[in-house]
Amino acid sequence: MDDLVDIITLENLEQKLPQWNPSSPSHFHALVDMGSNGIRFSILDLSPPQTRLLRCVYRERAAISLFDALSGPSLLFPDETIHLVSKTLARFRSIAIDDYGVPPNQLRVFATEAMRRAQNAKAMLEAIGAASPGLSVSILAPPVETLFGSVGACSGFVDVKGLFLDLGGGSVQMTYLDSGTAKSQAQDGAVGPEVAAALAGQSLPFGAARLIKILNSSDAEVKTSELSLLHNGMSEAFKTLCAQFPTLAAAAEAQQSRAGTGGNTPPGIDVYLCGGGFRGYGSMLMRRHPIQPYPIPSIGAFKVSGELFGDTKELLKFNESHEGKVFGMSKRRRLQFPAIVAVVDALIAAVPPIRSVTFCAGGNREGVLMMSLPPDIRYSNPLDCPLDTTQGSLALPPKPVSASVQDVLDALQSAFPESVDLATTTTVFGLQLGTLYAQEIWNGLGSDAEKNASAALHHAASSPEQPGLTHLARAVLGVTTRARWGAGLAPVDEQLENSLRALIESADPAANFWADYTGAVTAAVVALVKRWPSSKQAIQDKIRFRSTVEDGNPFHIKLQIFVNETATAGLDFDEIVDLFKSLKKYKHGGKQVLVNVATFP
Repeated sequence: MDDLVDIITLENLEQKLPQWNPSSPSHFHALVDMGSNGIRFSILDLSPPQTRLLRCVYRERAAISLFDALSGPSLLFPDETIHLVSKTLARFRSIAIDDYGVPPNQLRVFATEAMRRAQNAKAMLEAIGAASPGLSVSILAPPVETLFGSVGACSGFVDVKGLFLDLGGGSVQMTYLDSGTAKSQAQDGAVGPEVAAALAGQSLPFGAARLIKILNSSDAEVKTSELSLLHNGMSEAFKTLCAQFPTLAAAAEAQQSRAGTGGNTPPGIDVYLCGGGFRGYGSMLMRRHPIQPYPIPSIGAFKVSGELFGDTKELLKFNESHEGKVFGMSKRRRLQFPAIVAVVDALIAAVPPIRSVTFCAGGNREGVLMMSLPPDIRYSNPLDCPLDTTQGSLALPPKPVSASVQDVLDALQSAFPESVDLATTTTVFGLQLGTLYAQEIWNGLGSDAEKNASAALHHAASSPEQPGLTHLARAVLGVTTRARWGAGLAPVDEQLENSLRALIESADPAANFWADYTGAVTAAVVALVKRWPSSKQAIQDKIRFRSTVEDGNPFHIKLQIFVNETATAGLDFDEIVDLFKSLKKYKHGGKQVLVNVATFP
């Protein structure tokens, strides 16, 4: 494997990790994190003076579990997984380079535990190279994964001082980081405080995907033995860190000897958690938080007391008994929840009563970029970053290159049957909201779909006054934009959406259906066209629609979607069809949409 891929270690990190160049003609950087539970892809803008903000302009996650794909005692990737991964990375490469103009040397691919364990990793790397000539994969040594994970988690805060853990599919890492010490050492000319933390970091082979297999085993002796290894490993990891970091040891000793002490701030250990497994635990905590519905949907910077964090039995019981959805948790994460709880229980047993737990949104990708920045930027306060005066906002949509708003609207309207008079329907078209809607289509691609769906509803309800926006227009615009993201809603947002839909229903019983249909069509366009198109032809070159109705009924729609064969490499057609699944709820009301996807060369 060594002759095909760079293995990044702490010893060669400085040579292997390119540094940020303020004179680069493009400040777009693309990163792919081939994690054990999924492959995450993002494009970030490091343009000064907002470099420290790590502004994400596009992100996507491919639900490919490399760890689950490993099969047999020899831990081999199946051929179909190798093919799917290579095609997916080729699509990501095309989005980065062709759609966003990312320089090839600023596109980086990293792999972690699953690729470290696979016996046929060489075959995977060869397939990736064949599908994407010139694209290489860097495999992170465990200490480097710990480094990137902890630094990436820190990127979302001003100052941190605490224990860091990252729970992935194949492993869990633990280290300690004090950003205040890092800053002072950097000012004194010293380097490497984060590297020192990574060197001290501990990695245990108990990721959520691996551990759930053990817990689901029928061999009770194996389960008992592995859980004992987890608890012992977590305890030894914490003791090792205490031996190397006096401030951590002092915090632990203060907590253990606090009996009868007073003060407003109790002593103890502050813990920061990142990685998909821990974020799932945070989502469950948010669902069961004493404040209901919890008002902030983002898991990033969600903070709870150690007491609330330790309520594992009640959370596990709720996960087993609750049949509805839990915002922020997929079905896969719900199935893994007993394994996540096992890791949390081991952490609680190993660490003195924890004072607070903060969940982090950042991870390996942000850590890679943070470590490429000079110390003066890396340790700067992100709250002090000036606004981009050329845009006046951090989230304005890109200006059209040559395609007009009408070109975009024409593409969307082509998915409607000819019998539907869009000029008179209660839609973003009939209400003359096309320009406002179009400018939101590619806005926010760097944020999670859930955040964008929430923002669409709240913007509709509370945005500044604008001539021509009636209450009905606000409701239709908000619900349609929310439908464009096709994401789940936090409980705090569901009531707002229900109220907006009730307003729409009172004006036109069919309008909610058309809002959801417009949103689904838009999502299908964005699945192929990844940013504002350069021309009307640029849309038609990737996706086209043909819509008919049955028996003259405008609500019995047959929608044919034609997609470019090359543009869909690595993309599952079922994912496009699933964009319209929300419309199934209208079937009992006599409305239905049958979707078929075909390719054209």
